[in-house]
Order: sequence, then structure tokens, then C-alpha cells
Amino acid sequence: MENESNVTRTGGDGDAAFLALHARREDLERDLSFAQQRQQFGTDPSEVAKAGEEERALLADLDAVMTQIRAAEYQRMPGARRW
Repeated sequence: MENESNVTRTGGDGDAAFLALHARREDLERDLSFAQQRQQFGTDPSEVAKAGEEERALLADLDAVMTQIRAAEYQRMPGARRW
């Protein structure tokens, strides 16, 4: 029986990069959660402000990584256009 999945088989050269993107996303999400907790529960106003700045930077990084993940997922689909 042939592979009827909508996604190509794994094991190619791009898998390491694809998995690295997801690992980076997980790291960013964890760091973002910590920054939000420091804002919510922090007692020092300067540390709360610093956590807010960190949150904004992490959100920008997360947006970029999510865009790369979406592009990588598209490229893994059969018949995907290559630009």
C-alpha cells in the first residue's frame, strides 16, 4: 500500500532543520511564559518593565520562527511549488 498521507515521508535532509525550528519555538514559548510570569508577579517595577521589553522581543522572534515553520511545512507537502 502506498503512502496516502498529504505530507512527504520524513528522513530527508530537511528534517533536522525542521525539528530545530520546532525546538526553537518551544524554547521561545517557554521563555515567553517566564517573562509573562515575571510581569504578573514581579514586585520590582524596573524588573516588571524589563520583562515587558523581553516579552516584546520574544514575541517578534516567535513570529519569525512560526513563519519559517509554516514555510517548511508547505515545502514538505507533495506538489508544493518551489520558488
